[in-house]
Amino acid sequence: MSGFGGYGPSPQPGQEPDPGGAGGGAVPGGGGYGAPGSYGASGYGASGYGGPTGQPGPAGGPPVCPRHPDRVSYVSCQRCRRPVCHECQRPATVGVHCVDCARTAARSRPTVRTVTGGVDRGGPPVITYTIMAICVAIELLRYLAPPLYGQIFSELVFWPAYGAAEPYRFLTSTLLHGGIWHLAFNMYALYLVGGQLERMLGRSRYLALYLLAAVGGSVAYLLIAGVDAVGAVGASGGVFGLFGAFAVLMRKFGGDTRQILVIIGINAVLGFVIGGIAWQAHLGGLVVGAALAALYAYAPREREWLQWVGSGAVLVLLAGVSAAVLA
Repeated sequence: MSGFGGYGPSPQPGQEPDPGGAGGGAVPGGGGYGAPGSYGASGYGASGYGGPTGQPGPAGGPPVCPRHPDRVSYVSCQRCRRPVCHECQRPATVGVHCVDCARTAARSRPTVRTVTGGVDRGGPPVITYTIMAICVAIELLRYLAPPLYGQIFSELVFWPAYGAAEPYRFLTSTLLHGGIWHLAFNMYALYLVGGQLERMLGRSRYLALYLLAAVGGSVAYLLIAGVDAVGAVGASGGVFGLFGAFAVLMRKFGGDTRQILVIIGINAVLGFVIGGIAWQAHLGGLVVGAALAALYAYAPREREWLQWVGSGAVLVLLAGVSAAVLA
């Protein structure tokens, strides 16, 4: 095989290749890479990218991107063979695809499901990182803008006595923390467990579980500590909900639950030993998270509506308990 000549025999050393012979590997319509038939009229022009599947340039000129006619491109989509500029290129297994072909392939791609029936979108745990970013941003205001932080704190903290008039506090208090170490522990736990759970449950189920567990923690604090209890803050209710959910899912799918059970046990003891910890919120979040995880894990995957109906029932139950205590 010769270099650029084709499939004929290579010329002997010192011998000039014959463009029209076997050693030259001539192509129809031109004399190799240097002839007009290569990138000119019969190459990427009229019968190549500029043919029926291509986008010819002005007056049979070089190929241009269909979406950006002012951009010359000699790179083609591996599916439709049209020229594609750098902005319209989408990485493919082999070569690149254009925007249209990439969109078509995405629509025809089968949906990947998680072990609980959720949609596996791949990529980083977006919900977990978003919750962490919000909590960290609010805590930074404590040091960067104390007056603003004071206003935000007073508006978001959960005061049981305000639960009836301002029910949003059941959830917003989970965005606040009692200090840098309180924040650090919750965010570290959220990072370790939340990322794994988000991939196991899918984003929508994971978000529903976290939010309901967080509300469940506030409801348990109201129920056990009473209406006259002091204000409470922290994402611990939601985090303990993730602990409970992780233990249930590991048990269901054959994982080792010893490590997560030890973590739950240690934190449960600390809640009674160290003062100023709202162990009631930990307990409420743990129960709600475990219950929802059991629902997601054991409900038939083909009956997805059961999982969402069950989630709605948990929300109604929490609202009913809160209303009864605050009445």
